[in-house]
Amino acid sequence: MPTWISVLVIALGGGMLIEGAMYALFPQGMKKAMREMQELPDTVLRQIGLGVCVVGVLIVTLFMPK
Repeated sequence: MPTWISVLVIALGGGMLIEGAMYALFPQGMKKAMREMQELPDTVLRQIGLGVCVVGVLIVTLFMPK
């Protein structure tokens, strides 16, 4: 059974893989998304970030081996 540190490192690597692939495959789309995000109020970005965190915790909780 993997330790929580190894699971965390694997998850971080997976996130970096997805993030890097988005920039490599869709550079213009990522630039556009960044410009649009700069126009959003801080409160909206915080709400989106919190929502993503909650979904991430739910996914980890559901798929964590017992």
